[in-house]
Amino acid sequence: MEHKKTAKRLRCIVKLGGAAITCKNKLETIDEENLKEVSSQIRQAFVRESTSANVIGMDWSKRPGQSEAPTFINDLCDQPVADSESFIVVHGAGSFGHFQASKSGVHKGGLSRPLVKAGFVATRISVTSLNLEIVRALAREGIPSIGMSPFSCGWSTCQRNMTEADISMVIKAIDTGFIPVLHGDAVLDTLQECTILSGDVIIRHLAAELKPEFVVFLTDVLGVYDRPPVEPGAVLIREIAVREDGSWSVVKPKLEDTSKPVEFTVAAHDTTGGMVTKITEAAMIAKLGIDVYITKAGTDHSVKALSGFLKGGIPDDWLGTAIRYMS
Repeated sequence: MEHKKTAKRLRCIVKLGGAAITCKNKLETIDEENLKEVSSQIRQAFVRESTSANVIGMDWSKRPGQSEAPTFINDLCDQPVADSESFIVVHGAGSFGHFQASKSGVHKGGLSRPLVKAGFVATRISVTSLNLEIVRALAREGIPSIGMSPFSCGWSTCQRNMTEADISMVIKAIDTGFIPVLHGDAVLDTLQECTILSGDVIIRHLAAELKPEFVVFLTDVLGVYDRPPVEPGAVLIREIAVREDGSWSVVKPKLEDTSKPVEFTVAAHDTTGGMVTKITEAAMIAKLGIDVYITKAGTDHSVKALSGFLKGGIPDDWLGTAIRYMS
């Protein structure tokens, strides 16, 4: 695959975890408060000299409860364009898409079956509707975001492994000053006809091609734990070192029982592999020499991760998981 570069240096790829921006146990329900806070933090991190007072809103469509279009558009003619760092947002599905995909078996393939074909359509309706709402939330913060679906961009897989991923429009969007917003999607598969391409796999591919300075995963928990975080005594893993062969080990803290593997939980409806996939993909990114930070969305810890503050070293009061290459 030919390696392509953006004309502008890519600062960061941000992964918005589905569990952080949607209500996990409520079908197709966005956590509006969290999404608004995350969008605001992204603006503060990447749009220079930006404050909530000078935001140029870019969502000019009616919202529920409004009777007419925004009236401030004429006031924007003389406003200078905000100077923004180049970055990409990729989001998970959370309570969108997973239900439709798991009920119909889209991730297992078989488009010749009516249930799978219907589920493919239903899954894409669900995930693209979430994508639109995230694009709108970012746009309201003055971020020139553009929704991009892997299916529509021609991305496809073979046995669930990515084979086609044309990123030319992603590059053009970045070089023109837009912020691409991609998402996990239902895509075509040359062997099993269709599958689900997770946001975490998308990030790994984009990172390999575009070489951002760092990658941030924003989740609904502080980071990676040595066991499910709801269990008593769960320990937050602060730093993971990745070796050249892709294997990884916990550097900090020193776990008492190193013979016991780190455990993860996956929701019954999650067709993308959950935290196991997240760690594997993060390790693949770190192997490229790109630091990965996993932390809780909407916190002071996520502000530090997004701003690049952690590149100079991980402070003791930062709560999250840093995943780095160990040469």
